[in-house]
Amino acid sequence: MDTTLDRRALFIDGEWVTPRTDSTVEVIEAATEKVLGTSALAEQADIDAAVAAARRALPAWRGLSPADRAALLDGFAAALKARAKQTAALTSRENGMPISLSIAVNGYAPSLMFGYYADAVRDTVRDEVRPSAFGGRTVVRRDPVGVVAAITPWNYPQSLAAMKLAPALAAGCTVVLKPAPETALDAFVFAEAALEAGIPPGVLNIVPGGREAGSYLVAHPDIDKVAFTGSTPAGQAIGEVCGRLLRPVTLELGGKSAALVADDADLDVFTANLLEVALVNNGQTCHASTRILAPRSRYAEVVEAVTETVRNLRIGDPLDRQTQIGPLVSAAQRDRVVGYIDSGRWDGYRITTGGGIPADRPTGWYVEPTVFEGVHNAARIAQDEIFGPVLTITPYDGEQDAIEIANDSRYGLGGTVWTTDEERGLALADRIHSGTVGVNHYQLDLDAPFGGVKASGLGRELGPEGLTPYYTTKSVYFGTR
Repeated sequence: MDTTLDRRALFIDGEWVTPRTDSTVEVIEAATEKVLGTSALAEQADIDAAVAAARRALPAWRGLSPADRAALLDGFAAALKARAKQTAALTSRENGMPISLSIAVNGYAPSLMFGYYADAVRDTVRDEVRPSAFGGRTVVRRDPVGVVAAITPWNYPQSLAAMKLAPALAAGCTVVLKPAPETALDAFVFAEAALEAGIPPGVLNIVPGGREAGSYLVAHPDIDKVAFTGSTPAGQAIGEVCGRLLRPVTLELGGKSAALVADDADLDVFTANLLEVALVNNGQTCHASTRILAPRSRYAEVVEAVTETVRNLRIGDPLDRQTQIGPLVSAAQRDRVVGYIDSGRWDGYRITTGGGIPADRPTGWYVEPTVFEGVHNAARIAQDEIFGPVLTITPYDGEQDAIEIANDSRYGLGGTVWTTDEERGLALADRIHSGTVGVNHYQLDLDAPFGGVKASGLGRELGPEGLTPYYTTKSVYFGTR
């Protein structure tokens, strides 16, 4: 065990604070199954202290000019960038993400987000004066919503946290961040960066914890808004609490997206992008296009191309830059994914490649990337979010059938369309009921909103729209003079 990675203090009110209890979690390295380090876990008293610190810091932080906040966030971005390579490696050790991906999404992306939102607010004004339809004028005043509870998962821990922290802090909110226990160690990089950048005490507080800690934080009386990324069942529970409390909430939840391969698709383009759009981060990605819909006229061709591509993916150590598929985050996640593979096998669907744990990887939570063909869309493996390297291929007859199958899901987060005609691709994307769709490509855009519909969540993150949830507006009416 590398004891230098131990984090036995919490970050509250700008200081490293000894927890009120001795609750800890051992963070296990996904590829070795050895203890990577130990993190403190917050209990209710620690969360009370963190929320109180955020509440105390709010007036001064919201009182800064946007330009002054932006300057501090520029420093935050620079501190994160200086740590990017080390942060990416640590995250890969925690959750198994291939380092070639982690260096981008856990290393440099958070820094880019802080810089983006610093720029977004730098020259903004608080008040907008509008002429009244009845004479006089109205001053529309935009203020930060207040103290934000940010609750983040283990699959993209740095970037998903930054998607909340950067706009919230830019808007003038203060934050209590509760990261997942599986990736608790990397979360404290944000604390180090905040201290280096001179972020005032209490503006950012970091309290790793389990489900009970998250539930307590969501319902805390001094929280003004909740921003959550995680599973749909957890999001539904959070939504119920926030609904009862009339508390604003942003929910980025699960997905089971479709890759609609049109009859004119270039399969070389599709298979070249398959890893990125369908199996990215070992399949531990909410927007992954894991349901492949193929025209019956080209079905055998698609099955062969997908099978050959997936069979040749390189499984290995997540810290090896040649690795394309690493281990899953935990033994429980591996067992869950293997259980779904067994379910598909028991239901009679044929596995064309993969189907179990790699024989040459006895250590680490690896699962072979697996392809099922001939899968009916009503099958459990086609409807449930497996969150692992498992793909299904389903035939369709004509565009209308393809659209109906794509939309036959309780989720609506992502999706892709594959065609040589971009206008056709846009038209098909318009018919897919989803928050985002890629045409011959899928990549989140920092300057565009991301989020889902149906069971995939509420609200949007990223882009200018990502700032909106962290503001509240007040109208001040003036009569004619």
